[in-house]
Amino acid sequence: MSASKTIGLVIAAFFAAAGLFAGLVVAGEGETPPQPGSDGFATYVLDKIDDIYRGTRSHGVMEMKIKTSHWSRTMVAETWSLGKRYSIVRILQPLKEKGSATLKADQDLFMYLNKTGRTIKISSGMMGSSWMGSHFSNDDLVKGSRMSEDYSVEASVEKESGGVNICNLTLIPREGAPVVWGKVEVSVRQSDLQPISQRFYDEDGREVRELKFTDHRQIGDRMMPMKMTMRPLDGSGEYTSITWKKIDFDVKLDKGFFSLQRLKSMR
Repeated sequence: MSASKTIGLVIAAFFAAAGLFAGLVVAGEGETPPQPGSDGFATYVLDKIDDIYRGTRSHGVMEMKIKTSHWSRTMVAETWSLGKRYSIVRILQPLKEKGSATLKADQDLFMYLNKTGRTIKISSGMMGSSWMGSHFSNDDLVKGSRMSEDYSVEASVEKESGGVNICNLTLIPREGAPVVWGKVEVSVRQSDLQPISQRFYDEDGREVRELKFTDHRQIGDRMMPMKMTMRPLDGSGEYTSITWKKIDFDVKLDKGFFSLQRLKSMR
């Protein structure tokens, strides 16, 4: 299994501030979220996590740090998104890559290389490749999978950890689901159902990687983790972290913004 493999949430992680990066699923006025152990609780929690960075529209700035066994780098990017089908990520730093950008338009993915002025459409054969050298893959950018649809809940356990009441959900892929994981463990805070971590296992039951959510903050009308860190569980010490420096869900955008012309004009 490629070290860059992960599920759509993650990038929805890098692309959502945008949608990946549109609205956090919160209880409406007068609505009470399902209680742990009740019917609908697991589906509610999984949908909430899948949608935590998705808003109708968004604009933000994020920092991505990548550490591998051979090198490390830090990147800063500006993002725009419209729902979960359209997003643009433009590199601001480092300077040698400034202006390079990635466009997601429905199921198509394009990369613009500012140095050469070339635009490349990511082919199916390139989907498994690492995105910008990170622990995310190109495939992560275009997947539209949802945990509540692709997995069934095998177990739900409530416990306390570090003085915080949490709920652990063990997910098993449904038959025929287009996922690469044999099992996923999801942990959320019981108080507000904010995600704490996700642990991914291969089909043989070996743990492969862990995604942690930290620095939860109130942004406008929603609570959200401002940092996500993906670590392979192979003892290498490698990781990719994404930290939101700012994010705004009250912006005016339409589909016309997410075009190849826009991609090339961002310098």
